[in-house]
Amino acid sequence: MKTLVICSGGLDSVSLAHIVADQHQLTRLVSFDYGQRHRKELDFAVAAARRLNVPHHLIDMRPIGAALTGSALTDDIDVPDGHYAEDTMRLTVVPNRNAIMLTIGFGIAAANGDAAVATAVHGGDHFIYPDCRPAFTQAFETMQRAALDGYADVRLHTPFVERSKADIVRAGARHDTPFAETWSCYKGGALHCGRCGTCVERREAFHLAGIADPTRYADPDYWVTALAEREGN
Repeated sequence: MKTLVICSGGLDSVSLAHIVADQHQLTRLVSFDYGQRHRKELDFAVAAARRLNVPHHLIDMRPIGAALTGSALTDDIDVPDGHYAEDTMRLTVVPNRNAIMLTIGFGIAAANGDAAVATAVHGGDHFIYPDCRPAFTQAFETMQRAALDGYADVRLHTPFVERSKADIVRAGARHDTPFAETWSCYKGGALHCGRCGTCVERREAFHLAGIADPTRYADPDYWVTALAEREGN
């Protein structure tokens, strides 16, 4: 199946690109610059496209991102530290981000004769990000069928939507994903900070998967403290 992958350059989407390349016909990677402070993730998407020998489409969404105010990913708001928790990680929501990106992805897929758009939304994001939940992905695919009716038949491929990030690490490892060549940290510094929610989640995922984490963190042990605080210990 000819499949386009929405690829941020993060662990999840780069793993998905490698899996699709092995199991389907990977046609292209599509990434978005929406003014995120961790824009360096896009360099890892470019590298993934080169490694997998497919075209890379970088969509400039900065004017749109500038209008989607209120997120720590795009505004001058501190990215919260600690494990994902609703009261803090709501600051990292960019409203309708996935809906906008997927809409563009479906347009590109339809224009190029691709049969599917793959995105790496996963179960760990459900309680924070509404556009990562199964209800959203199912409704979105239904909407796109109506939008492209009579022009193209493009499916939405979400293999991780009911799975954990540890599951993604295991699957990515089976398909030789070079995890060191992915970027997760929302702060976008020289190294992964080790303290923000996505760094803690990344470190925990490798631990739960039983796979060595090649990531260099500025604070490599903070995740243990963050998990203990979450559990109230």
